[in-house]
Amino acid sequence: MDLIHLVLRYLHLLGFAAVFGGWLVSWLSKKYNFNTAMLYGIAVQLATGIVLYGIVAAEGDANHAKLGVKFLLALLLGVMIAIPVWKKRERVAAGHFWATGALIAVTAGVAVFWQ
Repeated sequence: MDLIHLVLRYLHLLGFAAVFGGWLVSWLSKKYNFNTAMLYGIAVQLATGIVLYGIVAAEGDANHAKLGVKFLLALLLGVMIAIPVWKKRERVAAGHFWATGALIAVTAGVAVFWQ
């Protein structure tokens, strides 16, 4: 079970890397758009996060408040990323772009600092 847990955590981190990396590339290229790497990354994060939550809850070590907040933030990020990608928008509004970046940082902060 430890191997499965580690592989899922690794995939979860790869999903974060795709979301943050896609946002960072968009910012540095000054395109201010969302790409499919970000969409697939947040989908991987949501899927692996739900499975990881199930594993941790089954073991009895779950911090339900933290994991609920993380799920809510990831779901909000999924909506914020998916709609512009599905509508094939060339650019998103500046506020939407920066709010998404801030939400990515907040989600990572919750994961790291909330014990």
